[in-house]
Amino acid sequence: MENKYLAKVNQSLSEPVPEHTNMDDSLRAILKVVRPLSEDLREEKFYLNKPWLEFRDDENFHDAILHFFNEENEYLRSTNGDVEAGEWRYLSSSNKLMVSLDEEEPSELYDLAFLDPEFFILSKHGDNKKLGRPEYLVMLHERVGSRLVWREALEKLFNKYRNNNSFLITVTLIVLALIALVVLLSY
Repeated sequence: MENKYLAKVNQSLSEPVPEHTNMDDSLRAILKVVRPLSEDLREEKFYLNKPWLEFRDDENFHDAILHFFNEENEYLRSTNGDVEAGEWRYLSSSNKLMVSLDEEEPSELYDLAFLDPEFFILSKHGDNKKLGRPEYLVMLHERVGSRLVWREALEKLFNKYRNNNSFLITVTLIVLALIALVVLLSY
């Protein structure tokens, strides 16, 4: 039994990051395991008033795009320092986020895919995979993501799962050691 447990510990700590040829496929696999670690959109403190750096897997994408979700529903998007203003709205009944830039462009509707102090990942509502469009808007807090490429960003996200499993395994081992100690001392 110990060997099976140690094998599970080793597997959890050495599990490779799911790799695919594009960010959406990799992200879909990673989100399956990290989603339980996510916060909720109603917890605005995790995304309000922060610079969120956008990531894409397009080789021709070299822009620095920052997204700001500010108080009073102000939304700002800076592309290489050129700022566009709009508004965002949290739709509490459906746990969705709507983002609008101006009256000429349609608003965009997103579902939350993952949120924590470092990552803000939104899933564009609808079947964008079938339509051949990106499924996710991937953003990292600017101070965290400023030196990363998309694969490194996804590895960082997957490490949250690994680290969470490491913590749980460590706690389990400590509890088992304490139980063993109590059993030994009781004889």
